[in-house]
Amino acid sequence: MSKYESYTKAELVDALENHVCNGPECELCTFENPKCSATAAIIKNNQVLLLKRGEEPFKGKWDLLGGYLDKGETPEEAIKREIHEELGIEGFMIDFVKTFPGTAEWKGKQFPILSHLFIVQLVEEPEIKLNEENEEYQWVDIKNLHTPGIAFDSNKDISEYLKKYFVFDLARIRKLMKQLDPHAKINEHSLYRASLNGFVSQRFDEEGKLVGMGWIFPRQTALRRQAVVEDMIVDESQRGKGLGREILKDLLTWAKEQNMDMVELTTNAKRQAANSLYKSEGFWLHETNHYLYNVK
Repeated sequence: MSKYESYTKAELVDALENHVCNGPECELCTFENPKCSATAAIIKNNQVLLLKRGEEPFKGKWDLLGGYLDKGETPEEAIKREIHEELGIEGFMIDFVKTFPGTAEWKGKQFPILSHLFIVQLVEEPEIKLNEENEEYQWVDIKNLHTPGIAFDSNKDISEYLKKYFVFDLARIRKLMKQLDPHAKINEHSLYRASLNGFVSQRFDEEGKLVGMGWIFPRQTALRRQAVVEDMIVDESQRGKGLGREILKDLLTWAKEQNMDMVELTTNAKRQAANSLYKSEGFWLHETNHYLYNVK
């Protein structure tokens, strides 16, 4: 065991600040803490931006945008810098997803890394200007990502994660939501944030067409751990087949797994079938005034 493994945080900081490397046997230099990196999944129309690497390692392979953190930099600062450096754009918003361990290589030596994944929303239609690190770019449907062709093992894992949790039929979702609210305007990245902050249940017909969905997310109050059900809808042509109950049971199962104390939802009093469904699954009517305030 390296002597540094038993150091306190203060002792390790002091050792780092006063360290003098003594060559290949240096314990501190061979201490395999992961180097931190930041990775961007830039998504538009359920497609993700891939860049063809112009430098080693993995020159010529497709990759997600990203890079290592500089000294004193946070992952959020790093990914903003990398996006500006590699694409030459400014207008975007980021949402942290999770970390992915992996390995990288430099001059024949492998070392561990910890990649911080961010979902990136472009605020406008920017003009992408690649720097010398990349040769070209392409937009690829998330569901069609070819994981073996992606550079770095951590980015392969990220590709699989995106395919599992971020594939949505946006056109169908917009049509479904119009049935729930004719004035509804679906923001693509609001849907991704919904996935990050909770759970989305979906149902498909025999042809693979999306015919129903619902979303649940946590809401901590001073009294309890609470979850909120939103945007539950089944296509008009598929109602009466039990799909709404299946979706609701999915959402309630998620609430139990997350150790929630209470689940709440609102629905229009005129939606008789929906109201009957909720009561049959154990919901009761909580009389209250439900107010909305438009911040913008």
